[in-house]
Amino acid sequence: MYRAALFDLDGTLTESGPGITRSVAYSLQKFGITETDQKKLDRFVGPPLIDSYMRYYDLSYDQAKQAVVFYREYYETKGLFENRVYDGVEEMLRTLRDGGVRCVVATSKPKQFAVLILEHFGLEDYFSRVAGASMDESRTDKGEVIAYALEKAGIAPGERTIMVGDREHDVLGAKRNGLPTVGVLYGYGSREELTAAGAAFLAETPDQAASYILNH
Repeated sequence: MYRAALFDLDGTLTESGPGITRSVAYSLQKFGITETDQKKLDRFVGPPLIDSYMRYYDLSYDQAKQAVVFYREYYETKGLFENRVYDGVEEMLRTLRDGGVRCVVATSKPKQFAVLILEHFGLEDYFSRVAGASMDESRTDKGEVIAYALEKAGIAPGERTIMVGDREHDVLGAKRNGLPTVGVLYGYGSREELTAAGAAFLAETPDQAASYILNH
C-alpha cells in the first residue's frame, strides 16, 4: 500500500467552485469584462489563477497579477467559505489515517487560505502538513507545489507516495515528481481530461480513492 498521499484541495476535498468563480467574476468586472457563462468561470477551479487569466481572457502577465489582487478582495471576505466538504471525504481521510497512510495537502491555493478552510471544516487534524502556493505567486505551478510539499513533509524519494486530485494539473505535476495519481471524478475535471493526462486510477467516490490507496 501507499505510505503517503498528497491531496489537492479545491475539487478534491471541498466543492469550492462557488467562492472561486464569484471571485473571478468580481475580478473580471474590474477589467470591464462581464462573464455570465458559468462553465467558463468553472475553468478557474484548480489551475493557478495567473495562468487561467492569461489563457482564457488574454490578459498580460502584469494584468493577470492585478486580477489576482482583485480576486482576493472578494475571496478573503466572502469567497473563502462559499464552499463545502464533499460527501465521504472525511470518512476517506479517517480510513487512510487509521490505515497508517500519512496525508498531506498540496494545493495551488496560498497556504494561509488552505489552512483557514481546513480549520473551518474541521479537517486539519487529518493532515501532517499543508503545502500551498506562495502569496506573491512565485510558487503556483502544481509540479513546484508538489515538490515543495514532499520536501516540507519530509517524504523520502523511496517512500511509496501518491497524489489525489481532480484536474490534469494534479496528474501532470505529480508525474514531474515521479508520482502516480488517483483522479477523482466527483470534482471539476472530466474522465477524458484525467485519462489523457495519465491518471493511474479514476475514483468515482472518496471511498474508492481510499480503497485504491490502501490496496495498491
